[in-house]
Amino acid sequence: MSTKKTAARKPKKIFSVFMLLVVFVCLALAAAWWHFERWLHAPLDLPVHGYTYDLLPGRALGHMAQDLAREGYLQQPRWLTLYARATDATHVQAGEYFLPQGLTPFALLKKLQQGDVVLYQVTLVEGWSYQQVLAALHSKETLRAELRDKSIEQQLALLAIGADHPEGWFFPDTYSYTRGTSDLDLLRRAHTRMQATLQTLWDQRAENLPYRDAYEALIMASIVERETGAPWERDQVAGVFVRRLQQGMRLQTDPTVIYGMGANFKGKITRKDLQAVTPYNTYTNFGLPPTPIAMPGKASIQAALHPADGNALYFVAKGDGTTYFSATLAEHNSAVRRYQKQRSADYRSTVTPNAQPVTE
Repeated sequence: MSTKKTAARKPKKIFSVFMLLVVFVCLALAAAWWHFERWLHAPLDLPVHGYTYDLLPGRALGHMAQDLAREGYLQQPRWLTLYARATDATHVQAGEYFLPQGLTPFALLKKLQQGDVVLYQVTLVEGWSYQQVLAALHSKETLRAELRDKSIEQQLALLAIGADHPEGWFFPDTYSYTRGTSDLDLLRRAHTRMQATLQTLWDQRAENLPYRDAYEALIMASIVERETGAPWERDQVAGVFVRRLQQGMRLQTDPTVIYGMGANFKGKITRKDLQAVTPYNTYTNFGLPPTPIAMPGKASIQAALHPADGNALYFVAKGDGTTYFSATLAEHNSAVRRYQKQRSADYRSTVTPNAQPVTE
């Protein structure tokens, strides 16, 4: 009888031990998961001002985790890679990442998956020349300067934009880029923008314009860009130049002369400069110059393709950034004497910010 009772107790004892073991394992797993969850959502030990990490092409998440661990910013780096494998998040994008203080391992992994890399910006300003554009790009240490020290011919070959001259072919705007982007890549983006903008506006152009093609409109737009001090006068300036072309008059615009002078321009034009023989001297040559003289914005292209109606053939700067337009040479000469012969100390070529047109 006792033997039978002992035999009956053994399965119960084994079952009890097994259940205790199961409970212990469950509690251990729960404790481990709780500890892991705390780690996953606890801030990394990052500096107050954050930390920038460059994940180079060809390096994986594990490399970054080990690097951060060596710096003392990430505890348990192996956990990060294991969690990434478990959630199918091992594929991360290369690039430069900014890790702000307060970032958790979970948020770090999400940032890497989304490719939330550091973006830099460079602004190409309306009216800049191609050389000014290059200077701005090459002042950025975050951009690779592949065009530096190359001739114009070499630059055009590398750019592969299908143009014989680079001037005017890049759309002015603020461009975002990642560290290591080349000046070539950024200029190609700006060129694509300019091509698309020019073609769209050319297709919507007014009738009876004196341009053979969209490129001549781009040339005119660059002149308008450089001649306009008040934004609302762009179409009026364009109207003057269009009428001069239509009537066979020389454009006689100083910015083209300055462009033709190149490095010889020292801030002032002389009578000798106005008589110098260059392809860009519109005081001696009829028609448009051979290329744009600057990078026109959309508004100037629009003005060149939709010039204002009127009878003005001359204009002169008034000294406050605005322009006086004249229909006759006599009226123009009078305006020159009034506004140019006696320049005030506060003479300016552009209007003050937020200035509005004034009806006289």
